Amino acid sequence: MYLFLSLAKYWLWVVWETVQTILVTNHHLRCQVLELRSQLALYEERQRSGKIKKPRPTPGFRQLWVLLSFIHKGWKAVMVIAKPDTVKRWHDTAYKRLWAKKSQTNNRGRPPLDKDVIVLIRRLVAENPGCSEEKIRDLLILYGVSDPPAANSIRKYTEGKRPPSGERRAQTWRMFLSNHGFETWGMDFFKVVTLTFKELFVLVMIRHDRREIVHFGITEHPNIFWLKQQIREATAYGRQPKYLVHDNDKVFVSKDVQRFLVKMGITPKRISKKSPWQNPYAERVIGTLRYECLNYMIPFNAQHLQWILDEYITKYYNPQRPHQGLGGQTPIPLPAYMPTKAKNTKLIGEPILHGLYHRYRKIS
Repeated sequence: MYLFLSLAKYWLWVVWETVQTILVTNHHLRCQVLELRSQLALYEERQRSGKIKKPRPTPGFRQLWVLLSFIHKGWKAVMVIAKPDTVKRWHDTAYKRLWAKKSQTNNRGRPPLDKDVIVLIRRLVAENPGCSEEKIRDLLILYGVSDPPAANSIRKYTEGKRPPSGERRAQTWRMFLSNHGFETWGMDFFKVVTLTFKELFVLVMIRHDRREIVHFGITEHPNIFWLKQQIREATAYGRQPKYLVHDNDKVFVSKDVQRFLVKMGITPKRISKKSPWQNPYAERVIGTLRYECLNYMIPFNAQHLQWILDEYITKYYNPQRPHQGLGGQTPIPLPAYMPTKAKNTKLIGEPILHGLYHRYRKIS
């Protein structure tokens, strides 16, 4: 209300001054312009010297000068307290405020999508990360959707839930592991300390698709020649992966081992530095071996550690231990049993690692 009154008061003054200007004679008008300019020059000089503060233009003043900029070609020459660019900015600001107010008043625009439609398009985007918004819309049309949302609407409701288009086209590491899990192995070292504080290094190789530990080896000195022999043993009888994921251990990344893998038809996949999550299954199985087996016993020597791991892996981990990532199945599938009720089920157990675990055989 105060702003409205101040604008009305300002514009009444402008109208009164305009009427007076029209009625006065040319001689009187020239004298009045000279008098006003002399006062303005004095004011400008005092303002530049810092004796008085620069005034803040009122909304009415801004509106007047925006109007004068359209009807008077020489307005830039007489503008003193602001720059011409400032007047242009006043006009742009007024335009934005006008349309912002109109938008709030009309409350028009593209109507929001139904919740079910939002859930559907987010599902399609999540399941098809390589498709653009236009492709998602075409997919909806392909399946008979008569009112598919526009590509911009799909982009609006999936913003922040998918990577930029350039990253979507490039295959991410997670996507690579998912697409090639059936032909990929992972390998890694971990260290075990014996009863006499001797350090032993264990090499583990695991299949990504079935989480099966296909090979392990133990040594005190993991060198290139020993590693090459372990790879030969793990890939005997034509059983070998297409990709072998490993970290940046000096033995793994040596030129001799890399050439050896390529010669065998295996593509080595070296993970980024300090990124163990890029070799997830090998890292996970090492943690499992520690938490479920090695934390419960101390190996006397390398032969004892060999027996412990062989007992755990071949008799329990691969054929008996259920995996959440496999839907509760085991790496080596169990035979199919006829369903029975719990009260009628009979199992025969065989102790593993002196009773730390048991494996079972169903007899009825």
